[in-house]
Amino acid sequence: MIKSILLVCMGNICRSPTAEAIFKKQIAEAQLDIFVDSAGTLAYHQGSTPDHRSVIAGNRHGYQFDDMIARQIIEDDFEQFDLILAADENNLIDLKAICPEKYQHKLNLMLALSPFDDKNVPDPYYGPGDGFEIVIGLLEQSAQQWLNFIESK
Repeated sequence: MIKSILLVCMGNICRSPTAEAIFKKQIAEAQLDIFVDSAGTLAYHQGSTPDHRSVIAGNRHGYQFDDMIARQIIEDDFEQFDLILAADENNLIDLKAICPEKYQHKLNLMLALSPFDDKNVPDPYYGPGDGFEIVIGLLEQSAQQWLNFIESK
């Protein structure tokens, strides 16, 4: 039974906090009891709030980023969380490299259940202005697909 989800991108200021906000809202609407958090594979932005562009785009869609502070994934996360979802293949490779073998089954991609051929959530940090909106659309679908999967178990 999945009672906790960790969402992971590289720096934990764009994709993973956006995913956290989206998952939290959809979980609340579905009245599920699932703890959600986010982290980064690297500590580049540790201690920072989410990127202001993520917050602006997310707020337009009704998502909240209150009290989110970037952090790097730690070894205890692999034991604590039931499902650990990476934003892209590079993050998944990084997670697999540091995850103990007994917890490897918890790792997957955020878009693993999507019908798209490309299972990577694009990093909007250096991309075009609409990248944050694209990420929100992908992550809304992803959250719904994962929650449907969890509820079907």
